[in-house]
Amino acid sequence: MSVVRAFIAVDLPSDLQERLAQVSQELYAEMGDAPIRWVTADHMHLTLKFLGDVSLNNLEVLTNILRKEAAEREEMVISLGGVGAFPKLRRPRVVWVGIEAPDEMMFLQRGIDRQTARVGYAREPREFSPHITLGRVSRNASPGEVRMIGDVLGAKKVGFLGVARITAVHLYRSDLQESGAVYTRLFSAPLGSSLS
Repeated sequence: MSVVRAFIAVDLPSDLQERLAQVSQELYAEMGDAPIRWVTADHMHLTLKFLGDVSLNNLEVLTNILRKEAAEREEMVISLGGVGAFPKLRRPRVVWVGIEAPDEMMFLQRGIDRQTARVGYAREPREFSPHITLGRVSRNASPGEVRMIGDVLGAKKVGFLGVARITAVHLYRSDLQESGAVYTRLFSAPLGSSLS
């Protein structure tokens, strides 16, 4: 295959993934059979850039971009907490947990977005809003189901879940299988490597 689906992300420690999975389980229990595709704990990460279809010939270009952008940024700490939905609670399509990140994270994401656009990957249309996706609401959800999901999220109180030290940025491929997507890490670039 000459093309792979790919994205760029930073990983979370397993203890934080487990806390996020607990929040998902609580929401699932409160929402019953709401038509939401929940993300499994091992797939929870902070996406910096969804690339879509990537030619295998472009992988070296992308790894060079990641290496350069990561080298210019220092390691950072992010904190997780709160729950919400995109585009908004009254019309939830993506259920998320929020992230508080330093400016360094925004600079990293903008740099990756700008450099990947130079080689043909579309710029992100919206302002970067760091979050962890817990689930995606089905497009077939009825208006009543959508309203109920928004009501549950609006009433749900999720406090501080923890912090994560971000030390690297990763390029992943995503292979869609019947059982769901399988992520394979293709490349990792340590943050601040030009400083060492």
